[in-house]
Amino acid sequence: MVDNMTPAQRRKNMKAIRSVSKLEQVVSSALWNKGYRFRRNTPNLFGKPDISIKKYQVVIFIDSCFWHSCPLHGNMPKTNHKFWEEKLLRNRMRDEEVSTYYINAGWNILRIWEHEVKEDFDMVINKIIKFIEDAKNNLK
Repeated sequence: MVDNMTPAQRRKNMKAIRSVSKLEQVVSSALWNKGYRFRRNTPNLFGKPDISIKKYQVVIFIDSCFWHSCPLHGNMPKTNHKFWEEKLLRNRMRDEEVSTYYINAGWNILRIWEHEVKEDFDMVINKIIKFIEDAKNNLK
């Protein structure tokens, strides 16, 4: 399929995409306000986790329903179907590879779906806090 935008328009469009989503921002702000200190999108950790605490070997990924093919809400675009099918499959495979890497390395990994955050924000924050506290207690 031919791109409808000029290269300049496409470049402007792509530059507007943020590396940190609003979803990640809201979750990390809530955790920070509760006193948890962490790094966001740590480049030297495999898969650049959305939230990481190296001290407790904790990595947390907040997966969007579209980009990570949520079984409940993920949808396949109708245009350029083959491209999107391959792209989303690669994303799922990368997610599996990253999860396997951290599990094999003995890290604590948590994946949160976008819809979980939108449906019950407080429950997700409490789930993350419990996850961090459990990881902290397991290291003692």
